[in-house]
Amino acid sequence: MLSQIWSKVKELIGKMTGRNIENILHIQPTISSDMTNAIEQWDLMYRNKAPWLKKGTLTDPVEITSLGLPAFIVSEKARMCTLEMKSEITGRMEEQENIGIFSQNKPEWFYVDFGAFANRAVTIPFYATSSPAQAQYIINDAQIRFLFVGEQYQYDAAFSIFGFCSSLQQLIIFDRSVVKDPRDVSSIYFDEFMATGEGLPHNDTVEERTERASYDDLANILYTSGTTGEPKGVMLHHSCYLEQFHTHDDRLTTMSDKDVSMNFLPLTHVFEKAWCYLCIHKGVQICINLRPADIQTTIKEIRPTLMCSVPRFWEKVYAGVQEKINETTGLKKALMLDAIRVGRIHNLDYLRLGKTPPVMNQLKYKFYEKTIYSLLKKTIGIENGNFFPTAGAAVPDEINEFVHSVGINMVVGYGLTESTATVSCTLPVGYDIGSVGVVLPGIEVKIGEDNEILLRGKTITKGYYKKAEATAAAIEPDGWFHTGDAGYFKNGQLFLTERIKDLFKTSNGKYVAPQALETKLVIDRYIDQIAIIADQRKFVSALIVPVYGFVKEYAKEKGIEYKDMTELLQHPKIVGLFRARIDTLQQQFAHYEQIKRFTLLPEPFSMERGELTNTLKLKRAVVAKNYSEQIEKMYEESEK
Repeated sequence: MLSQIWSKVKELIGKMTGRNIENILHIQPTISSDMTNAIEQWDLMYRNKAPWLKKGTLTDPVEITSLGLPAFIVSEKARMCTLEMKSEITGRMEEQENIGIFSQNKPEWFYVDFGAFANRAVTIPFYATSSPAQAQYIINDAQIRFLFVGEQYQYDAAFSIFGFCSSLQQLIIFDRSVVKDPRDVSSIYFDEFMATGEGLPHNDTVEERTERASYDDLANILYTSGTTGEPKGVMLHHSCYLEQFHTHDDRLTTMSDKDVSMNFLPLTHVFEKAWCYLCIHKGVQICINLRPADIQTTIKEIRPTLMCSVPRFWEKVYAGVQEKINETTGLKKALMLDAIRVGRIHNLDYLRLGKTPPVMNQLKYKFYEKTIYSLLKKTIGIENGNFFPTAGAAVPDEINEFVHSVGINMVVGYGLTESTATVSCTLPVGYDIGSVGVVLPGIEVKIGEDNEILLRGKTITKGYYKKAEATAAAIEPDGWFHTGDAGYFKNGQLFLTERIKDLFKTSNGKYVAPQALETKLVIDRYIDQIAIIADQRKFVSALIVPVYGFVKEYAKEKGIEYKDMTELLQHPKIVGLFRARIDTLQQQFAHYEQIKRFTLLPEPFSMERGELTNTLKLKRAVVAKNYSEQIEKMYEESEK
């Protein structure tokens, strides 16, 4: 019987992937009785996992996979794991109890999520890179009893604080290769945890809880990264996600169950989390990248049609293309430059505005589409692309224009954790470069004092977990939520200007928006990271982390000798190189907004030193403290 089933599975996967199953897996998989049952009950897959999946929103199988493992197999495993998870959670956890997940992206995330949802429990994600102190704060704040951990780092961090978390009872470890501390007598591995749910001993109770489930149930508590002050737990109810599904059904009309989505942003972040839930709602296949560093390989393996990303991803693509152009000469270089020019005319000057491009432009575009554009997309791994949502930070205009010019459908959006991700996104036609698009239906937006963007609607959080004062400060009695972002409307589209709390006021009384400068300068091929300094200062200065490889190449070309990176970055020719590039890029800014002095740093900003959040946003206060000596030196030198 099992051999017959396995033969059928191989046949089906072969049709789905066009590849031999043994070549994908490298080993001959074994089929458990649970797997057999799962295969025989394919039509029962992924039903009754959450209120928003309970009422007919999901009718087709959902496929969740990791790189190198066939979607079909993992989908079946996901169904059985979720069923067992539902039953086991019932035996241990109460309704609306908080459950922690401290892990890198894994399929097990979804098993825990949907098992919890079926039991009306609440899942709280931790960033995989969270420090023990950060994890301790969340565990104690949310009174978490059961914490699922991913690999060795997460286990070690969680176990090190076990004694400082009075509520914590047990760690459940996803990865079998994790070595437990000899003193650990309570932690169990995920497969052991799942084994206790075999036979579905609590299924009747699960069904009862599922029947009691409501859209008003709390689904997640997502803790902010805490750029200022301690993290706050943003409460997101099932009703928030349900409303987002409805609005996205109206807006993202080309998204279907034929799509394949690449997941590589942390599932802790609302952008990726809400996006994956939307994919499941739409029947989209989700492919999980298990290692952030492997994303370039993973994309080429999966060839996704959808992938949400941050601007930094496209900045790297842009920098790579520019580097290639700079290295090329003659006809090849001319063709590459012409391809970008032709694409800009075709896609931005005409199609973007709903116009038909001239015939000659269309012919040239088709030629480049089959050559240069195609090669670029294949190199990245997105030649099958449908569209690519991008948010999390401002997208530099140059990047936006380039991506669209080469035929990549990037959808720029704006959202927050408190808004359950998307507030607005660009439309296929009529979008303005620099905007974050048109507000989604059902969400109200108005511009308040200091040009602050205010939100109201069913996707907006009801408040911060156990923080009544913070909730009252952020949400007005009539429901308007204060985003802290400044912006304006033009042509029916929303534009962002700055983060209000990040605004600097110089000692001369002038206001400077650091993010605007940073966004403009970081597109330079020589600049990796930048922190603007200006608050209560006479002028604007900057701490700059160069792209060290490019600086070394420049030094080699110019015959610059140096003993280490510190010495190289202080060389007059290197300083002059950056001075010239900065002056060119900042010409559009007012004189008082421009960088007068800068320091090149021999080491990048890091999470380990507290300079970056888990989402790689600058913690400006920490940066200012850690580099106080370098900052003071820049202003002292100006007075000499």
